[in-house]
Amino acid sequence: MDLIQRINQKAAVSIATQVQVAEELSEEIAATSERLVECLLQDGKFLICGNGVSASIAQAFTSHLLNHFEHERPPLPALCLCSSHSTTTAIATDSGFSEIYSKQIHALGTKNDVLIAICSDGNSPNTVQAVQAAHERDLNIIALTAGQGGDVARLLGPEDIEIRVPSEARSDIHLSHLLIVHCLLDLLDSQLFGIE
Repeated sequence: MDLIQRINQKAAVSIATQVQVAEELSEEIAATSERLVECLLQDGKFLICGNGVSASIAQAFTSHLLNHFEHERPPLPALCLCSSHSTTTAIATDSGFSEIYSKQIHALGTKNDVLIAICSDGNSPNTVQAVQAAHERDLNIIALTAGQGGDVARLLGPEDIEIRVPSEARSDIHLSHLLIVHCLLDLLDSQLFGIE
């Protein structure tokens, strides 16, 4: 296979995965946007976490919430739990990497908040502990997962929402999670501010 064919094949698989996300997960994405609107209308905030590329997606999600997405609008309250290197490394050094999010959730999570956990395999120990901490603090949970959903999916309660990308390929999972985040931002802008 030459390089151009390889590029075209990779693009075709990625596009097919994103089309599948739109066809199979639209109801979950819409329900998630409604849950996020409800959170904001009750003076809650979003606590967002992820690891590696998922941390970058969490940071991008947070920055769009705090600033704006495609149109100017008031800022929305969100905290990215993976953006402070001094905080995460301090917790990792003293308590272990698995507690970098749970400690922050115990300190910052309040009633009506929502934890948004982005985890491509659903098995990252720090994300698992974040979900457990969110349950202890009575936070609603939105989990962006993939494949089989992992331990994160097994921990979710009946009121929590999982958006599980139907793929095992990390690159397609990350692109799909970013697409989902962009859909959620657009739906928030539409529902809260009437942005068309």
